[in-house]
Amino acid sequence: MSDSVGSSSITVPEGFTLHTENTSHILISSKEEAFLNPVQEFNRDLSVACIRVWSEELNREKEAKWKQAQERRAKREAEGEVKTYRPHKFVLLEALSATGLRSIRYAKEIPLVRFVIANDLSASATAAMKRNVELNGLGPSSPGADSASSSTVSEHQPLPDRGKVRINEGDACALMYNHRTEKTRVDVVDLDPYGTAAPFIDGAVQCVNDGGKHPTGLLCVTCTDLSVLATTNYHEKCFSNYGGIPVKAEYCHEAALRLVLNTLSTSAGRYGRYIEPLLCLSIDFYVRLFVRIHSAPIEVKKTASKTAMYFVCQGCQAFYQQPLGRTVEKVQERSGNVNLLFKTQAGPPVPQKCTECGSALHVAGPMWSGSLHNNGFISKVLEHLRSNQDRYGTAVRMKGMLTVASEELHVPFYFTPSRIAGFFHSVCPPLDDVASALLNAGHTVSRSHALPGSLKTDATRQVVHDVFRSWVKKHPVRMDKVSETSLARQLLAKEARTEANFTRHPRSVTQASKVKLVRYQQNPAPNWGPGTKADTGTKRKREEENQ
Repeated sequence: MSDSVGSSSITVPEGFTLHTENTSHILISSKEEAFLNPVQEFNRDLSVACIRVWSEELNREKEAKWKQAQERRAKREAEGEVKTYRPHKFVLLEALSATGLRSIRYAKEIPLVRFVIANDLSASATAAMKRNVELNGLGPSSPGADSASSSTVSEHQPLPDRGKVRINEGDACALMYNHRTEKTRVDVVDLDPYGTAAPFIDGAVQCVNDGGKHPTGLLCVTCTDLSVLATTNYHEKCFSNYGGIPVKAEYCHEAALRLVLNTLSTSAGRYGRYIEPLLCLSIDFYVRLFVRIHSAPIEVKKTASKTAMYFVCQGCQAFYQQPLGRTVEKVQERSGNVNLLFKTQAGPPVPQKCTECGSALHVAGPMWSGSLHNNGFISKVLEHLRSNQDRYGTAVRMKGMLTVASEELHVPFYFTPSRIAGFFHSVCPPLDDVASALLNAGHTVSRSHALPGSLKTDATRQVVHDVFRSWVKKHPVRMDKVSETSLARQLLAKEARTEANFTRHPRSVTQASKVKLVRYQQNPAPNWGPGTKADTGTKRKREEENQ
Protein backbone atom coordinates (compact mmCIF):
# COMPACT_ATOMS: atom_id res chain seq x y z
CA MET A 1 0.00 0.00 0.00
CA SER A 2 1.45 3.32 -0.99
CA ASP A 3 2.25 5.81 1.72
CA SER A 4 0.47 9.11 1.09
CA VAL A 5 2.72 10.97 3.53
CA GLY A 6 6.43 10.26 3.54
CA SER A 7 8.19 10.50 6.90
CA SER A 8 11.05 12.47 5.31
CA SER A 9 8.62 15.23 4.23
CA ILE A 10 7.08 15.70 7.69
CA THR A 11 8.11 18.72 9.73
CA VAL A 12 8.26 17.77 13.40
CA PRO A 13 7.35 20.69 15.71
CA GLU A 14 9.40 21.43 18.80
CA GLY A 15 8.35 19.32 21.78
CA PHE A 16 7.17 16.42 19.60
CA THR A 17 8.71 13.22 18.27
CA LEU A 18 7.64 11.40 15.13
CA HIS A 19 6.53 7.78 15.53
CA THR A 20 6.10 5.70 12.37
CA GLU A 21 4.33 2.36 12.24
CA ASN A 22 3.90 0.72 8.88
CA THR A 23 2.49 3.50 6.61
CA SER A 24 1.12 5.64 9.45
CA HIS A 25 2.85 8.52 11.22
CA ILE A 26 1.90 10.24 14.46
CA LEU A 27 3.38 13.05 16.53
CA ILE A 28 3.94 12.22 20.18
CA SER A 29 4.04 15.10 22.64
CA SER A 30 6.71 15.19 25.33
CA LYS A 31 3.87 16.04 27.77
CA GLU A 32 2.44 12.49 27.37
CA GLU A 33 -1.02 13.88 26.62
CA ALA A 34 -2.17 10.59 25.03
CA PHE A 35 -1.17 7.00 25.71
CA LEU A 36 0.81 4.96 23.17
CA ASN A 37 2.62 1.67 23.78
CA PRO A 38 5.01 0.82 20.90
CA VAL A 39 5.17 -2.80 22.14
CA GLN A 40 1.51 -3.13 21.10
CA GLU A 41 2.51 -3.03 17.42
CA PHE A 42 1.89 -6.79 17.32
CA ASN A 43 -1.65 -6.21 18.61
CA ARG A 44 -2.27 -3.54 15.96
CA ASP A 45 -0.76 -5.64 13.15
CA LEU A 46 -2.88 -8.64 14.15
CA SER A 47 -6.00 -6.47 14.36
CA VAL A 48 -5.46 -4.98 10.89
CA ALA A 49 -4.97 -8.47 9.40
CA CYS A 50 -7.99 -10.02 11.16
CA ILE A 51 -10.40 -7.17 10.43
CA ARG A 52 -9.24 -7.05 6.81
CA VAL A 53 -9.78 -10.81 6.34
CA TRP A 54 -13.18 -10.59 8.08
CA SER A 55 -14.25 -7.69 5.82
CA GLU A 56 -13.14 -9.52 2.65
CA GLU A 57 -15.02 -12.67 3.68
CA LEU A 58 -18.09 -10.59 4.51
CA ASN A 59 -17.84 -8.89 1.10
CA ARG A 60 -17.65 -12.30 -0.63
CA GLU A 61 -20.78 -13.45 1.21
CA LYS A 62 -22.61 -10.26 0.23
CA GLU A 63 -21.50 -10.58 -3.40
CA ALA A 64 -22.63 -14.24 -3.59
CA LYS A 65 -26.09 -13.30 -2.24
CA TRP A 66 -26.27 -10.36 -4.65
CA LYS A 67 -25.47 -12.61 -7.63
CA GLN A 68 -28.14 -15.11 -6.56
CA ALA A 69 -30.69 -12.28 -6.32
CA GLN A 70 -29.67 -11.03 -9.78
CA GLU A 71 -30.08 -14.53 -11.24
CA ARG A 72 -33.57 -14.85 -9.76
CA ARG A 73 -34.48 -11.42 -11.10
CA ALA A 74 -33.13 -12.30 -14.56
CA LYS A 75 -35.40 -15.38 -14.69
CA ARG A 76 -38.46 -13.25 -13.92
CA GLU A 77 -37.59 -10.42 -16.29
CA ALA A 78 -36.69 -11.10 -19.94
CA GLU A 79 -34.61 -7.94 -20.29
CA GLY A 80 -33.25 -5.78 -17.60
CA GLU A 81 -30.58 -3.26 -16.79
CA VAL A 82 -27.16 -4.83 -16.33
CA LYS A 83 -25.94 -3.98 -12.85
CA THR A 84 -22.50 -4.22 -11.30
CA TYR A 85 -21.81 -5.20 -7.72
CA ARG A 86 -20.56 -2.48 -5.41
CA PRO A 87 -18.21 -3.79 -2.68
CA HIS A 88 -19.67 -3.75 0.81
CA LYS A 89 -17.88 -1.17 2.94
CA PHE A 90 -18.13 -1.14 6.72
CA VAL A 91 -18.03 1.32 9.60
CA LEU A 92 -15.62 0.77 12.49
CA LEU A 93 -15.86 2.35 15.92
CA GLU A 94 -12.78 2.57 18.15
CA ALA A 95 -14.15 3.55 21.54
CA LEU A 96 -10.83 4.46 23.22
CA SER A 97 -8.48 5.85 20.58
CA ALA A 98 -5.85 7.84 22.56
CA THR A 99 -3.34 8.98 19.88
CA GLY A 100 -5.52 7.64 17.07
CA LEU A 101 -2.74 5.44 15.65
CA ARG A 102 -4.92 2.33 15.55
CA SER A 103 -7.80 4.15 13.80
CA ILE A 104 -5.39 5.72 11.31
CA ARG A 105 -3.92 2.32 10.47
CA TYR A 106 -7.39 0.84 10.00
CA ALA A 107 -8.36 3.66 7.62
CA LYS A 108 -5.15 3.41 5.59
CA GLU A 109 -4.58 -0.36 5.50
CA ILE A 110 -8.06 -1.91 5.23
CA PRO A 111 -9.49 -1.20 1.76
CA LEU A 112 -13.16 -1.88 2.62
CA VAL A 113 -13.38 0.62 5.50
CA ARG A 114 -16.00 3.29 4.79
CA PHE A 115 -14.92 5.38 7.76
CA VAL A 116 -13.64 5.02 11.33
CA ILE A 117 -15.18 6.72 14.36
CA ALA A 118 -12.28 7.50 16.72
CA ASN A 119 -13.44 8.43 20.22
CA ASP A 120 -11.74 9.48 23.44
CA LEU A 121 -12.95 11.18 26.61
CA SER A 122 -9.77 13.22 27.07
CA ALA A 123 -9.60 16.63 25.37
CA SER A 124 -5.82 16.36 25.06
CA ALA A 125 -6.17 12.95 23.39
CA THR A 126 -8.72 14.20 20.85
CA ALA A 127 -6.44 17.18 20.11
CA ALA A 128 -3.59 14.73 19.47
CA MET A 129 -5.92 12.63 17.28
CA LYS A 130 -6.91 15.60 15.12
CA ARG A 131 -3.25 16.49 14.65
CA ASN A 132 -2.34 12.92 13.67
CA VAL A 133 -5.36 12.40 11.40
CA GLU A 134 -4.52 15.58 9.48
CA LEU A 135 -0.87 14.51 9.31
CA ASN A 136 -1.94 11.33 7.50
CA GLY A 137 -4.37 13.09 5.16
CA LEU A 138 -7.47 11.40 6.57
CA GLY A 139 -9.28 14.43 7.99
CA PRO A 140 -12.22 16.42 6.58
CA SER A 141 -11.59 18.07 3.22
CA SER A 142 -13.30 21.32 4.25
CA PRO A 143 -12.92 23.23 7.55
CA GLY A 144 -15.78 22.61 9.97
CA ALA A 145 -16.90 19.45 8.19
CA ASP A 146 -15.91 17.32 11.15
CA SER A 147 -17.92 17.50 14.35
CA ALA A 148 -17.28 16.33 17.89
CA SER A 149 -20.92 15.57 18.64
CA SER A 150 -21.91 11.94 18.96
CA SER A 151 -25.25 12.63 17.26
CA THR A 152 -23.59 13.58 13.97
CA VAL A 153 -20.97 10.86 13.86
CA SER A 154 -23.74 8.30 14.11
CA GLU A 155 -24.98 9.18 10.61
CA HIS A 156 -23.87 6.60 8.08
CA GLN A 157 -24.69 8.68 5.02
CA PRO A 158 -21.80 9.03 2.55
CA LEU A 159 -20.19 12.34 3.48
CA PRO A 160 -16.71 12.25 1.95
CA ASP A 161 -15.86 15.76 3.11
CA ARG A 162 -15.96 14.61 6.76
CA GLY A 163 -12.89 12.44 6.31
CA LYS A 164 -12.15 8.77 6.67
CA VAL A 165 -11.34 9.09 10.39
CA ARG A 166 -14.06 10.97 12.25
CA ILE A 167 -13.13 12.14 15.71
CA ASN A 168 -15.53 12.24 18.63
CA GLU A 169 -14.77 13.57 22.12
CA GLY A 170 -16.99 11.99 24.72
CA ASP A 171 -17.78 9.07 26.97
CA ALA A 172 -17.24 5.74 25.20
CA CYS A 173 -20.31 4.07 26.73
CA ALA A 174 -22.58 7.02 25.88
CA LEU A 175 -21.31 6.96 22.28
CA MET A 176 -21.94 3.23 21.91
CA TYR A 177 -25.40 3.44 23.48
CA ASN A 178 -26.22 6.18 20.95
CA HIS A 179 -25.51 3.61 18.24
CA ARG A 180 -27.93 0.94 19.53
CA THR A 181 -30.70 1.61 17.01
CA GLU A 182 -30.71 -0.53 13.88
CA LYS A 183 -29.92 2.35 11.51
CA THR A 184 -26.97 3.66 13.51
CA ARG A 185 -25.23 0.39 14.42
CA VAL A 186 -21.64 -0.12 13.32
CA ASP A 187 -20.02 -3.18 11.80
CA VAL A 188 -16.90 -3.40 13.99
CA VAL A 189 -16.26 -2.23 17.55
CA ASP A 190 -12.69 -2.19 18.87
CA LEU A 191 -12.14 -1.93 22.64
CA ASP A 192 -8.50 -1.41 23.60
CA PRO A 193 -8.59 0.22 27.04
CA TYR A 194 -5.86 0.80 29.58
CA GLY A 195 -6.81 -2.05 31.94
CA THR A 196 -10.16 -3.83 31.85
CA ALA A 197 -12.71 -3.66 29.03
CA ALA A 198 -15.54 -4.76 31.38
CA PRO A 199 -17.34 -1.35 31.67
CA PHE A 200 -17.58 -1.06 27.87
CA ILE A 201 -18.71 -4.57 26.90
CA ASP A 202 -22.46 -4.06 27.39
CA GLY A 203 -22.50 -1.00 25.13
CA ALA A 204 -20.28 -2.72 22.56
CA VAL A 205 -22.48 -5.81 22.11
CA GLN A 206 -25.52 -3.57 21.60
CA CYS A 207 -24.08 -1.14 19.07
CA VAL A 208 -22.50 -3.74 16.74
CA ASN A 209 -24.52 -5.31 13.92
CA ASP A 210 -25.83 -8.77 14.76
CA GLY A 211 -26.71 -10.42 11.45
CA GLY A 212 -30.36 -9.38 11.21
CA LYS A 213 -30.98 -7.17 8.18
CA HIS A 214 -27.31 -6.22 8.34
CA PRO A 215 -24.25 -8.53 8.21
CA THR A 216 -22.91 -9.99 11.43
CA GLY A 217 -20.62 -7.63 13.28
CA LEU A 218 -17.16 -8.09 14.73
CA LEU A 219 -16.11 -7.30 18.29
CA CYS A 220 -12.39 -6.83 19.05
CA VAL A 221 -11.51 -6.71 22.76
CA THR A 222 -8.25 -6.20 24.65
CA CYS A 223 -7.88 -6.61 28.43
CA THR A 224 -4.53 -5.83 30.07
CA ASP A 225 -5.57 -6.52 33.69
CA LEU A 226 -4.03 -9.99 33.89
CA SER A 227 -3.10 -9.39 37.52
CA VAL A 228 -6.87 -9.69 38.09
CA LEU A 229 -7.74 -12.26 35.40
CA ALA A 230 -4.82 -14.68 35.70
CA THR A 231 -4.37 -15.19 39.44
CA THR A 232 -6.46 -15.45 42.59
CA ASN A 233 -4.82 -12.47 44.32
CA TYR A 234 -7.80 -10.28 43.41
CA HIS A 235 -10.53 -12.85 42.79
CA GLU A 236 -13.19 -10.54 44.23
CA LYS A 237 -12.24 -7.87 41.69
CA CYS A 238 -12.31 -10.44 38.90
CA PHE A 239 -15.80 -11.48 39.93
CA SER A 240 -17.07 -7.89 39.99
CA ASN A 241 -15.54 -7.17 36.55
CA TYR A 242 -16.11 -10.43 34.72
CA GLY A 243 -18.65 -12.38 36.78
CA GLY A 244 -16.28 -15.29 37.46
CA ILE A 245 -13.51 -16.52 39.75
CA PRO A 246 -10.03 -16.91 38.18
CA VAL A 247 -7.65 -19.85 38.34
CA LYS A 248 -4.33 -20.14 40.17
CA ALA A 249 -2.56 -22.72 38.02
CA GLU A 250 -0.13 -22.85 35.11
CA TYR A 251 -3.04 -22.60 32.66
CA CYS A 252 -4.30 -19.36 34.24
CA HIS A 253 -3.82 -17.38 31.00
CA GLU A 254 -6.19 -19.62 29.07
CA ALA A 255 -8.64 -19.33 31.97
CA ALA A 256 -8.36 -15.53 31.61
CA LEU A 257 -9.45 -15.81 27.97
CA ARG A 258 -12.38 -18.00 28.94
CA LEU A 259 -13.49 -15.59 31.68
CA VAL A 260 -13.59 -12.68 29.21
CA LEU A 261 -15.42 -14.84 26.65
CA ASN A 262 -18.03 -15.72 29.26
CA THR A 263 -18.55 -12.01 29.96
CA LEU A 264 -19.04 -11.36 26.23
CA SER A 265 -21.39 -14.34 25.94
CA THR A 266 -23.61 -13.40 28.89
CA SER A 267 -23.70 -9.73 27.83
CA ALA A 268 -24.75 -10.68 24.30
CA GLY A 269 -27.29 -13.23 25.56
CA ARG A 270 -29.29 -10.53 27.35
CA TYR A 271 -30.18 -9.07 23.95
CA GLY A 272 -30.89 -12.33 22.12
CA ARG A 273 -27.39 -12.51 20.66
CA TYR A 274 -24.62 -15.06 20.83
CA ILE A 275 -20.90 -15.05 20.18
CA GLU A 276 -18.69 -16.96 17.75
CA PRO A 277 -15.00 -16.76 18.78
CA LEU A 278 -12.81 -16.34 15.69
CA LEU A 279 -9.43 -15.86 17.36
CA CYS A 280 -8.68 -15.48 21.09
CA LEU A 281 -5.07 -15.10 22.16
CA SER A 282 -3.15 -14.63 25.38
CA ILE A 283 -0.27 -12.34 24.41
CA ASP A 284 2.46 -11.07 26.74
CA PHE A 285 0.66 -8.95 29.38
CA TYR A 286 -2.81 -8.90 27.80
CA VAL A 287 -5.52 -10.95 26.07
CA ARG A 288 -6.90 -10.10 22.62
CA LEU A 289 -10.19 -11.51 21.34
CA PHE A 290 -11.91 -11.35 17.94
CA VAL A 291 -15.55 -12.41 18.23
CA ARG A 292 -18.45 -12.35 15.76
CA ILE A 293 -21.87 -11.32 17.09
CA HIS A 294 -24.96 -13.15 15.77
CA SER A 295 -28.68 -13.11 16.56
CA ALA A 296 -30.54 -16.42 16.95
CA PRO A 297 -32.69 -17.38 19.98
CA ILE A 298 -31.97 -21.11 19.59
CA GLU A 299 -28.22 -20.50 19.71
CA VAL A 300 -28.56 -18.28 22.78
CA LYS A 301 -30.17 -21.24 24.56
CA LYS A 302 -27.06 -23.33 23.86
CA THR A 303 -24.74 -21.01 25.77
CA ALA A 304 -25.46 -22.69 29.12
CA SER A 305 -23.98 -25.94 27.76
CA LYS A 306 -20.89 -23.96 26.64
CA THR A 307 -20.39 -22.52 30.13
CA ALA A 308 -18.82 -24.39 33.04
CA MET A 309 -17.48 -24.17 36.55
CA TYR A 310 -14.13 -25.81 37.27
CA PHE A 311 -12.89 -27.55 40.41
CA VAL A 312 -9.13 -26.96 40.44
CA CYS A 313 -6.80 -28.95 42.68
CA GLN A 314 -4.49 -26.70 44.67
CA GLY A 315 -1.89 -29.49 44.74
CA CYS A 316 -1.46 -31.20 41.36
CA GLN A 317 -3.55 -28.59 39.45
CA ALA A 318 -5.88 -31.26 38.03
CA PHE A 319 -9.19 -29.75 36.94
CA TYR A 320 -12.71 -31.16 36.86
CA GLN A 321 -15.31 -29.58 34.60
CA GLN A 322 -18.88 -28.94 35.76
CA PRO A 323 -21.04 -27.75 32.79
CA LEU A 324 -23.99 -25.55 33.74
CA GLY A 325 -26.32 -27.18 31.22
CA ARG A 326 -26.54 -29.77 28.47
CA THR A 327 -28.19 -29.92 25.06
CA VAL A 328 -29.88 -33.16 23.98
CA GLU A 329 -30.80 -33.89 20.36
CA LYS A 330 -34.06 -35.80 19.84
CA VAL A 331 -34.71 -37.11 16.33
CA GLN A 332 -38.35 -37.67 15.32
CA GLU A 333 -38.78 -41.09 13.71
CA ARG A 334 -41.34 -40.13 11.09
CA SER A 335 -40.05 -36.81 9.81
CA GLY A 336 -36.39 -37.09 10.75
CA ASN A 337 -36.49 -33.58 12.23
CA VAL A 338 -34.08 -32.87 15.08
CA ASN A 339 -35.46 -31.19 18.19
CA LEU A 340 -33.15 -29.72 20.79
CA LEU A 341 -33.93 -30.27 24.45
CA PHE A 342 -32.16 -28.15 27.06
CA LYS A 343 -31.51 -29.95 30.33
CA THR A 344 -29.85 -29.16 33.63
CA GLN A 345 -26.53 -30.85 34.34
CA ALA A 346 -25.96 -33.28 37.22
CA GLY A 347 -23.01 -32.68 39.52
CA PRO A 348 -20.61 -32.28 41.13
CA PRO A 349 -18.09 -34.27 39.01
CA VAL A 350 -15.69 -34.86 41.88
CA PRO A 351 -15.69 -35.49 45.66
CA GLN A 352 -14.53 -32.89 48.18
CA LYS A 353 -10.86 -33.84 47.64
CA CYS A 354 -8.86 -34.31 44.45
CA THR A 355 -9.09 -37.93 43.28
CA GLU A 356 -5.46 -37.84 42.14
CA CYS A 357 -3.58 -36.44 45.13
CA GLY A 358 -6.17 -35.84 47.88
CA SER A 359 -5.59 -32.07 48.02
CA ALA A 360 -8.31 -29.47 48.48
CA LEU A 361 -10.25 -28.20 45.46
CA HIS A 362 -10.86 -24.55 44.60
CA VAL A 363 -13.89 -23.42 42.58
CA ALA A 364 -13.28 -21.31 39.45
CA GLY A 365 -15.66 -19.85 36.91
CA PRO A 366 -18.19 -19.71 35.45
CA MET A 367 -16.22 -19.43 32.23
CA TRP A 368 -16.55 -20.25 28.54
CA SER A 369 -15.91 -23.95 27.85
CA GLY A 370 -16.36 -23.88 24.07
CA SER A 371 -13.73 -23.35 21.38
CA LEU A 372 -11.36 -20.39 21.47
CA HIS A 373 -10.72 -20.20 17.73
CA ASN A 374 -12.29 -20.73 14.33
CA ASN A 375 -9.75 -22.78 12.37
CA GLY A 376 -11.16 -21.74 9.00
CA PHE A 377 -10.79 -18.05 9.87
CA ILE A 378 -7.21 -18.52 11.11
CA SER A 379 -6.30 -20.34 7.87
CA LYS A 380 -7.55 -17.34 5.86
CA VAL A 381 -5.56 -14.90 8.03
CA LEU A 382 -2.43 -17.04 7.51
CA GLU A 383 -3.08 -17.10 3.77
CA HIS A 384 -3.43 -13.30 3.78
CA LEU A 385 -0.23 -13.00 5.83
CA ARG A 386 1.77 -15.15 3.39
CA SER A 387 0.89 -12.87 0.49
CA ASN A 388 1.26 -9.62 2.46
CA GLN A 389 4.20 -10.33 4.76
CA ASP A 390 5.98 -7.07 3.92
CA ARG A 391 2.98 -5.05 5.19
CA TYR A 392 3.44 -6.04 8.84
CA GLY A 393 6.43 -5.29 11.04
CA THR A 394 5.66 -8.26 13.30
CA ALA A 395 4.77 -10.71 10.50
CA VAL A 396 7.19 -13.40 11.69
CA ARG A 397 5.62 -13.59 15.13
CA MET A 398 2.12 -13.34 13.70
CA LYS A 399 2.80 -16.36 11.51
CA GLY A 400 4.18 -18.33 14.46
CA MET A 401 1.36 -17.60 16.88
CA LEU A 402 -1.39 -18.10 14.29
CA THR A 403 0.13 -21.42 13.20
CA VAL A 404 0.10 -22.71 16.79
CA ALA A 405 -3.45 -21.40 17.32
CA SER A 406 -4.66 -23.11 14.13
CA GLU A 407 -3.48 -26.49 15.48
CA GLU A 408 -4.78 -25.97 19.02
CA LEU A 409 -7.37 -28.43 20.31
CA HIS A 410 -10.77 -27.02 21.26
CA VAL A 411 -10.59 -28.29 24.83
CA PRO A 412 -9.53 -26.74 28.15
CA PHE A 413 -6.69 -26.60 29.45
CA TYR A 414 -2.98 -27.02 28.66
CA PHE A 415 -0.17 -28.43 30.84
CA THR A 416 3.63 -28.45 30.72
CA PRO A 417 5.61 -31.68 31.21
CA SER A 418 8.16 -29.77 33.30
CA ARG A 419 5.51 -28.71 35.84
CA ILE A 420 4.04 -32.21 36.19
CA ALA A 421 7.52 -33.73 36.40
CA GLY A 422 8.09 -31.33 39.29
CA PHE A 423 4.99 -32.69 41.04
CA PHE A 424 6.45 -36.21 40.70
CA HIS A 425 9.98 -35.10 41.69
CA SER A 426 11.22 -36.85 38.51
CA VAL A 427 13.42 -35.87 35.60
CA CYS A 428 11.38 -34.17 32.91
CA PRO A 429 10.55 -36.27 29.83
CA PRO A 430 10.96 -34.66 26.40
CA LEU A 431 7.87 -32.94 25.07
CA ASP A 432 7.64 -35.29 22.08
CA ASP A 433 7.82 -38.35 24.36
CA VAL A 434 4.81 -37.18 26.39
CA ALA A 435 2.91 -36.29 23.19
CA SER A 436 3.76 -39.70 21.67
CA ALA A 437 2.60 -41.60 24.77
CA LEU A 438 -0.77 -39.83 24.67
CA LEU A 439 -1.13 -40.33 20.90
CA ASN A 440 -0.23 -44.01 21.18
CA ALA A 441 -2.98 -44.36 23.80
CA GLY A 442 -5.54 -43.08 21.29
CA HIS A 443 -5.79 -39.45 22.44
CA THR A 444 -5.23 -36.25 20.46
CA VAL A 445 -2.53 -33.72 21.31
CA SER A 446 -1.63 -30.17 20.28
CA ARG A 447 0.54 -27.30 21.43
CA SER A 448 -0.94 -24.19 23.08
CA HIS A 449 -0.23 -20.64 21.95
CA ALA A 450 -0.42 -19.36 25.53
CA LEU A 451 2.74 -20.92 27.00
CA PRO A 452 6.02 -22.23 25.55
CA GLY A 453 6.51 -25.98 25.99
CA SER A 454 2.84 -26.63 26.73
CA LEU A 455 0.53 -29.39 25.51
CA LYS A 456 -3.24 -29.71 25.21
CA THR A 457 -4.98 -33.07 25.08
CA ASP A 458 -8.44 -34.58 25.25
CA ALA A 459 -7.13 -37.10 27.80
CA THR A 460 -8.08 -36.70 31.46
CA ARG A 461 -5.50 -35.55 33.97
CA GLN A 462 -5.51 -39.09 35.40
CA VAL A 463 -4.31 -40.42 32.01
CA VAL A 464 -1.60 -37.74 31.89
CA HIS A 465 -0.45 -38.71 35.38
CA ASP A 466 -0.38 -42.38 34.33
CA VAL A 467 2.04 -41.42 31.55
CA PHE A 468 4.34 -39.90 34.15
CA ARG A 469 3.97 -42.92 36.44
CA SER A 470 5.16 -45.07 33.53
CA TRP A 471 8.01 -42.63 32.96
CA VAL A 472 9.04 -42.85 36.62
CA LYS A 473 9.33 -46.64 36.32
CA LYS A 474 12.00 -46.13 33.66
CA HIS A 475 13.55 -43.16 35.47
CA PRO A 476 13.10 -43.93 39.20
CA VAL A 477 12.65 -41.26 41.82
CA ARG A 478 14.80 -41.36 44.96
CA MET A 479 12.05 -41.92 47.53
CA ASP A 480 14.42 -41.26 50.42
CA LYS A 481 14.46 -37.63 49.24
CA VAL A 482 10.65 -37.42 49.15
CA SER A 483 8.76 -36.36 52.27
CA GLU A 484 6.05 -38.66 53.62
CA THR A 485 3.47 -35.88 53.32
CA SER A 486 4.62 -34.50 49.96
CA LEU A 487 2.50 -34.27 46.83
CA ALA A 488 4.93 -36.54 44.95
CA ARG A 489 4.42 -39.41 47.41
CA GLN A 490 0.63 -39.10 47.03
CA LEU A 491 0.87 -39.23 43.24
CA LEU A 492 3.40 -42.10 43.20
CA ALA A 493 1.33 -44.15 45.63
CA LYS A 494 -1.05 -44.92 42.78
CA GLU A 495 -0.24 -47.47 40.10
CA ALA A 496 -0.63 -46.61 36.44
CA ARG A 497 -3.75 -48.23 35.03
CA THR A 498 -2.02 -48.82 31.68
CA GLU A 499 1.65 -48.84 30.67
CA ALA A 500 2.52 -45.86 28.48
CA ASN A 501 4.14 -46.42 25.08
CA PHE A 502 6.80 -43.77 24.49
CA THR A 503 7.60 -44.89 20.92
CA ARG A 504 7.85 -41.79 18.74
CA HIS A 505 4.49 -41.12 17.07
CA PRO A 506 4.49 -39.45 13.62
CA ARG A 507 1.92 -36.85 14.71
CA SER A 508 3.94 -35.80 17.77
CA VAL A 509 5.80 -33.37 15.49
CA THR A 510 3.26 -30.80 14.27
CA GLN A 511 3.52 -28.24 11.48
CA ALA A 512 4.45 -25.62 14.06
CA SER A 513 7.29 -27.85 15.29
CA LYS A 514 8.73 -28.49 11.81
CA VAL A 515 9.25 -24.83 10.96
CA LYS A 516 11.30 -22.52 13.15
CA LEU A 517 8.66 -19.99 14.13
CA VAL A 518 8.64 -17.08 16.56
CA ARG A 519 5.64 -18.19 18.61
CA TYR A 520 6.29 -16.22 21.78
CA GLN A 521 7.38 -12.66 22.47
CA GLN A 522 11.07 -11.87 22.79
CA ASN A 523 11.93 -8.85 24.94
CA PRO A 524 11.57 -5.94 22.46
CA ALA A 525 12.94 -3.27 24.79
CA PRO A 526 14.27 -2.89 28.33
CA ASN A 527 11.56 -2.63 31.01
CA TRP A 528 8.80 -3.32 28.48
CA GLY A 529 5.24 -4.03 29.53
CA PRO A 530 1.82 -2.38 29.74
CA GLY A 531 3.31 1.12 29.93
CA THR A 532 2.33 4.10 32.06
CA LYS A 533 -1.09 5.70 31.76
CA ALA A 534 -1.10 9.05 29.96
CA ASP A 535 -1.39 12.30 31.92
CA THR A 536 -4.60 13.77 30.52
CA GLY A 537 -4.34 16.87 32.67
CA THR A 538 -7.78 16.35 34.25
CA LYS A 539 -6.45 16.14 37.81
CA ARG A 540 -4.22 19.18 37.27
CA LYS A 541 -7.16 21.23 35.91
CA ARG A 542 -9.31 20.23 38.91
CA GLU A 543 -6.57 21.33 41.35
CA GLU A 544 -6.22 24.67 39.54
CA GLU A 545 -9.98 25.26 39.71
CA ASN A 546 -10.02 24.56 43.47
CA GLN A 547 -7.27 27.08 44.20
